[in-house]
Parts: sequence; structure tokens; C-alpha cells
Amino acid sequence: MGILKVSKEEIKEYERLKAISKIAAIRGKIELFERKYNCSFEKFEREIETKDEEEFESWDDYLEWKAYMRALEESEEMLKEIEDAQDIAVTQGE
Repeated sequence: MGILKVSKEEIKEYERLKAISKIAAIRGKIELFERKYNCSFEKFEREIETKDEEEFESWDDYLEWKAYMRALEESEEMLKEIEDAQDIAVTQGE
């Protein structure tokens, strides 16, 4: 096979689209919890922290939802870094 030619702009756009795709998947998971509990994560977190009795399903959902919230924040930060990148270094593998 010949040489594959890819511009730095194409690489940046690919990475941007990959990050956007990841964010969309995470948001989808978060929306499932928002619909299930009919509230935002912040409200759910306040409610679960003030309950007298622990409900295992709610607690498990809380931990999973919290992980998705953290993943969303990290992915959005990564997207911003990609969009703000001034230079791109092409490396050999990872």
C-alpha cells in the first residue's frame, strides 16, 4: 500500500469528532438517570445524601451517575483542549 496522506487539520477534526461522540454517549447515559429519577444529578445527590435509610438500587445508580458526570466533565475538557490546540505532533503509535 502507498503512503496515507493526512493533514494536521484532518487529524484535529478526527480527534474532535471522536471526543464529541464520546460526550454524546455519556450524555445519553446521564439522560437515562435524569428520566428515571425525574431530576438533575445535583438534586438526586442532595436527596440520597440526606436519606435516613440506604436504598441499594438508588445508591448504585448514584455511584454510576456520578462516574458519568465525572467522565462528561473530563471529556468536555479534552474537547476544549483539542479545539484550542495550536500545534499537532504526529507520533508512531501510542
